[in-house]
Amino acid sequence: MNRERIVWMTLFVLGGLGLLYRAAFTPHGMGKVYVKEERIAPDSDSDLRTMFVEADPIDPQAVVDLPRSAGLWVAALGTLAIFSFLYRDNPFYKLAESVFVGVTAGYLMAVGFWEGIVDKLLVNLAPGLMRAWAVPDLDADQQPNLVYLVPLVLGLMLLWRLAPRGAWIARWPLALVVGTFAGLKLVNFLDADFVSQIRSTIIPLVVLIDGRRVDFWGSIRNIGLLVGVLSCLTYFYFSVEHKGLVGTVSRIGIWFLMVTFGASFAFTVMGRIALLAARIEFLLNDWLWLIDPTGKRPPGW
Repeated sequence: MNRERIVWMTLFVLGGLGLLYRAAFTPHGMGKVYVKEERIAPDSDSDLRTMFVEADPIDPQAVVDLPRSAGLWVAALGTLAIFSFLYRDNPFYKLAESVFVGVTAGYLMAVGFWEGIVDKLLVNLAPGLMRAWAVPDLDADQQPNLVYLVPLVLGLMLLWRLAPRGAWIARWPLALVVGTFAGLKLVNFLDADFVSQIRSTIIPLVVLIDGRRVDFWGSIRNIGLLVGVLSCLTYFYFSVEHKGLVGTVSRIGIWFLMVTFGASFAFTVMGRIALLAARIEFLLNDWLWLIDPTGKRPPGW
């Protein structure tokens, strides 16, 4: 066993012992989720249904919810397993990755079944059956809509792809889906990335306040926007050699492009850093109880 493996095994053992110590000797434990029972309709005297909601440990009615606490530990250990990839690819990371992909696929499949097949297809084809089985608050006057037989048939044709013969039948609904999706997205992209941007550049170079006073900084902003758009378009205009005035304007366009790309990249990085900070706060606050930024735990935690 080489020295590097010994060092990492030692760190893992010490980390495990630290977790056991905090779980055993922290006054109120760690990695626990507290809940309390509340009425769904507190203002109603007839509706006595209740539900369990998350509560602070200092609440006298709060009790430990074992299933949610187990889920908290699974989430924390899964987060650490994902972070272990910073060291190198390992079985813990592969296991967490596989679990994440599998759970995501299963969740999306369940959501697609209830929101797509049940709420949009079966509710319109058999409202009486759905009212008795899955959607009790469905309108009692709703009648079957036979138009929804068309998506039902197309969906069954898509499933024909799994049959040993006649897989070509699935090409027809697939072509319809791809063509419809492309057409809808083309219209949206033309409106958002073409027409709206052209409309946003048709602005006054001199901004007036109340029709009399000049807004200096507003005018500078509009002039800068117009210069940036024209210089970037000039950079991508290759029918004329970039020399002289055209070359100068195109170089200004390069500066605008670099600033835009840098700001976009910085925005993406900040988003990832925010996700990292949220995961670290989850580990230190919700799981390990090392910090208490909201003051929800009792004294001496």
